[in-house]
Amino acid sequence: MWRILLIQGANMIHLGKREPEIYGKTTASELDAMLHQHARSKSYELEIFYTNVEGEAINRIYRAVEDGVDGLVMNPAGFNYAGYALRDCIKGAALPYVEVHMTNVEARGIKCLIAKIADGVIFGLGVHSYVLGLEAMLYLLSNSPKGTLKTHGGQSGDMVARE
Repeated sequence: MWRILLIQGANMIHLGKREPEIYGKTTASELDAMLHQHARSKSYELEIFYTNVEGEAINRIYRAVEDGVDGLVMNPAGFNYAGYALRDCIKGAALPYVEVHMTNVEARGIKCLIAKIADGVIFGLGVHSYVLGLEAMLYLLSNSPKGTLKTHGGQSGDMVARE
């Protein structure tokens, strides 16, 4: 069974309350329930971790590597603006990484520093961006022959895909 870590970055715990005209009315709890249902239906383990602190996200990613997590999906949210340390952590962790955003970040003029090292980026589809991001991660994990999993923008990583 695949193990996926989803990190929700700065301000994401306030979904449904903070700027609902931009991010929608779905709350963090409702989104979590939807994503855990998706994990059950597709038979993978999902941990969702919320943090407003970039250093906590970094610590959780390194712990995920130690714990044998297979892939990382993240909405960096506010970490986009100064996420050099987070970007370097993800590069060093050698986990496959899919980035998600609820809004069309390109249309909003947001430059995603961390997205440059992602294996895939999904944005602009509201809460469905998360489901598609998780589906993309399952695709990456399931369709990479053992030992050849590509990570971080097509560079060969050290991760060995589990069967």
